[in-house]
Amino acid sequence: MLADVSGVVTSVDAEPGQVVAAGTPVVRIAQDGPRDVVFSVPEDKVAQLKVGSAAVVRIWSSSTQFKGVIREVAASADPVTRTFTVKVSLDAKDAPALGTTVSVVPQALDRSGVQAIKLPTSAFRQDGQASAVWVLDTASMTVKLQPVVIATADGNEVVVASGLQPGMQVVVAGVHVLSPGQKVSIYKEKSAAQAVDSAGAAPKTVAADPAVPASAATGK
Repeated sequence: MLADVSGVVTSVDAEPGQVVAAGTPVVRIAQDGPRDVVFSVPEDKVAQLKVGSAAVVRIWSSSTQFKGVIREVAASADPVTRTFTVKVSLDAKDAPALGTTVSVVPQALDRSGVQAIKLPTSAFRQDGQASAVWVLDTASMTVKLQPVVIATADGNEVVVASGLQPGMQVVVAGVHVLSPGQKVSIYKEKSAAQAVDSAGAAPKTVAADPAVPASAATGK
């Protein structure tokens, strides 16, 4: 059996003496020459990837990295994983060995060095089809609903793409019991003695994340 291209055998799909139907793959070959890094991208990220845009490819086992170019983005999603296959081409002289495990950072998705606003998932509520958070108006000490655009989620934290500015004070707990224009007060940690003195009064409390930075607030 003679292959029509030069390359490396990656798998043998038939045993000696086995009867196979016409057209059945018997041997799979990775062709020599320019190589691709193939990976999958979720549906919410694929629109940001364009053919011809740059990507950085890093080898897991070392700090070596290569420059690549996106040459193909699948037109449809995998029916099982609902992800899109993306191929990044590498220069043949720089490409790692076949089968090397690598990580890929497309330039369009690279957020390194970019400041981001993160909030816990508890800060968000649905406002129709959009996401929103409660923002404190420090002049009137009332809250208003602020629509936001979510960039991505990381565990129990969410990265906000737009809708907030650094310094805004955002409620991160009790968001479902608030209403627009409701009066609130800034929540402060109490000492044990103060907690005993005020045990009879149990105000509805909400908290806020200092990462925005934000302050806690309590409903009055």
